[in-house]
Amino acid sequence: VNPHLVKRNKENRDNTQSKSDKKDALVIADMVKNGYYSFVHVASESFEKLRVLMSNRDVIVKRLVSSINQLNRWVDVVFPELRQVFKDVKGKGAIATLRLFPTPIELRSMQPQDIVAKWKSVMKRQPGLKKAYQLIDLAKRSIGSHQAHDAYKLHLEQLLEEYDLATTQLERVEQEVTNVLQQIPFAKKLLAIKGISEISLAGILGEAGDLSGFAHGNSLLRHAGLHLSEASSGKWKGQIVISKRGRSRLRRFLYLATMCLVMNNPEFKALHANNVKVKKIKKMKSIMKLVGKLARVFVGIAKRNESYSPEKLQPFSALAA
Repeated sequence: VNPHLVKRNKENRDNTQSKSDKKDALVIADMVKNGYYSFVHVASESFEKLRVLMSNRDVIVKRLVSSINQLNRWVDVVFPELRQVFKDVKGKGAIATLRLFPTPIELRSMQPQDIVAKWKSVMKRQPGLKKAYQLIDLAKRSIGSHQAHDAYKLHLEQLLEEYDLATTQLERVEQEVTNVLQQIPFAKKLLAIKGISEISLAGILGEAGDLSGFAHGNSLLRHAGLHLSEASSGKWKGQIVISKRGRSRLRRFLYLATMCLVMNNPEFKALHANNVKVKKIKKMKSIMKLVGKLARVFVGIAKRNESYSPEKLQPFSALAA
């Protein structure tokens, strides 16, 4: 029984907003009697693994993004000129430089050949002498903080440790996700769709479970909370909106997978162009419409165990031509 519906139905019993354990039990009993409940479908082990792994991945990604943001802040305070040499602070060259030469003080007293030799010890493809000269020149006239270098170096070491740990854990989780997907019969056929990545598919399967158990793609949309909701009364017609009464993580992965398909898949790109240019649908409405198309494609492939057929997704205008 949905807890949200229990809260909504509690006033039907005695027309008051009071709440107690006894009243909750009576409300739940009334709802079960009237059929306002749904059966719990226990997912198989593979889908349960995906759900746990993807939940763990979300936590790791948040930690990784946090460590990258803190590294950017550290560079802004201590050595902001580093970005003139390495545009991306999390790039291999920038990370190697931060490990070997934490502050501009170390760089000022070094020769370019020594810097390149240090880079070679930790990188297969390293920057050349030109960047080494530029790095030394920028370090000599850096406007970064000139105090508490020992404290800043300790802070940087801890940030790099956190960054390394999160990166290693993310690789392990994604490798395990790949192994689990290989155990699901229809996953290989879904991955054959150009634009569908293993991470987005794992997120969808982890939250939705076995797609072959859904009667239709619309059932998957309802499970995700992507079905439409309307509030109207008399002559007044309310705006039709997405209900969002479902699994938020499933909504997110369906949306991200659709965006990747619109950018990389020829069939979905053509459908989106037809919606926007021919049917004059707003871009976001077209994307949400294609989310429904993706749900129907996924459920159809899983139920019938057939391969992806691009010709079935051609827009009517293209078929007529």
